[in-house]
Amino acid sequence: MIMTRQRIPVLGVDATPLTVPQMTAALNRFVAEGVTRTVVGHNLHSVTLFHSDPDFRALYEDSDVVLLDGAPVLWLWGRSGDTEGPVMDYRLGSTDWIPALGDVEGLERIAVIGAGAEANARAVARLAEIAPNAKVAGMPGEGWNDEIEGQAVAWLAGLRPQLVLIGLGMPLQEMVLRRQLGALPPAVYCAVGGAIEQIAGIQKLAPRWLGRMGLEWAWRLLLHPRRVAYRVFGEPWVLLGLLIRRRLTSNR
Repeated sequence: MIMTRQRIPVLGVDATPLTVPQMTAALNRFVAEGVTRTVVGHNLHSVTLFHSDPDFRALYEDSDVVLLDGAPVLWLWGRSGDTEGPVMDYRLGSTDWIPALGDVEGLERIAVIGAGAEANARAVARLAEIAPNAKVAGMPGEGWNDEIEGQAVAWLAGLRPQLVLIGLGMPLQEMVLRRQLGALPPAVYCAVGGAIEQIAGIQKLAPRWLGRMGLEWAWRLLLHPRRVAYRVFGEPWVLLGLLIRRRLTSNR
């Protein structure tokens, strides 16, 4: 399977559009290779950070897979005409492909970093059901600081997992990978945001029909208004300014 980056019109970023079976095939290959790989995803928040934070941009540019997560990013990619089949089949949030981990061949060790102790433990138990042939271990990420980060690096070095789900929220999880990737053992490192709490059943997932309509933001706004309001109403204007500045700079 050959994975190629594709440019997202207007947004000026690249992504790796994959369906769930294609993502599973990619993980099969990565696990068999046994080398360090990174998997991230693009939504409007990540696109804003990509254009405003050089370290964040560097991680995305160096990552092996950049999934299409947010509906606006997906729709803009759909304008390129490079799609095969329904565009929404390529929308892969972490909770879309994680339930298929049981189909990844040779996956025997999974690490879960992030969320509070209860959510982490529940997610570990759920993942053990999803991938019954794998040993799943977890480390909460609440109160993350330099000391905990050092402990996480040492913990992973001893565990030597094949797959690591790191859910510390964006951009903390990406900055941890950017800082520590060279010191971490070979594995597939996946930035999964709030998926740990969602897998644990603590954070409710939006109905899939809302996601297909591009209205998942409304669900999140309803459940977490303080956390989500700026990203829904404020950040798109920041991104627009960044894109205009980028266009003006490139035309000079």
